[in-house]
Amino acid sequence: MYKKYHITLGLFFLLSLPSKAQQFIENWDGTPNLERHQVTFNFFVPGIRYELGLFKNVSISNSFSPGLAYYQEGYTFGFVWHTRVRYYHNFKTRYDMNKKVIGNSANYIAPARSVFWQPLQISNNLDGQKNFSLAFYGLLYGLQRTNEKGFNTTLEFGFGYYDGFGVPSGYGPLFNFTFGWVATNRKSRKAVGKPVLLD
Repeated sequence: MYKKYHITLGLFFLLSLPSKAQQFIENWDGTPNLERHQVTFNFFVPGIRYELGLFKNVSISNSFSPGLAYYQEGYTFGFVWHTRVRYYHNFKTRYDMNKKVIGNSANYIAPARSVFWQPLQISNNLDGQKNFSLAFYGLLYGLQRTNEKGFNTTLEFGFGYYDGFGVPSGYGPLFNFTFGWVATNRKSRKAVGKPVLLD
């Protein structure tokens, strides 16, 4: 019991360390890590996303933003709670080609979960109970770009299983697009000379 408590407390402490000290650590191959903490606010429609960089090219993110579910039983469009584990597959390639990687500007593959609640849906044609919920579990491909001013564009599309509560379940695609502004600190990603090893 106490061991679990100490492990939980230790993880909380590590995650709460100042972000600037760990945000742009260069790896042995000269590639910087992802942003340690990134908070993005959506334009046009309300929404927010928090992304936590875990490793050089892996992050987890939670967001509340619009999304479209379209599957065998119909569609629903509205506000959704999204959870992602992002693996940025071309982060190093973009950095090596002197392309911008500020604000985690790269392409990613992500196991994903998105939850739709009926009170937060704007439009749907699903045949079921009035107060339904629908959870998407699947794999997404995403593109994220952030410029020096902090303007962020994210596009996701994928396929998975829709688990319905009060509506039928089924398989189908999911689409998600956001345009917003990164509110957290961003630093330019300029190539840094690799250290010279002395004999």
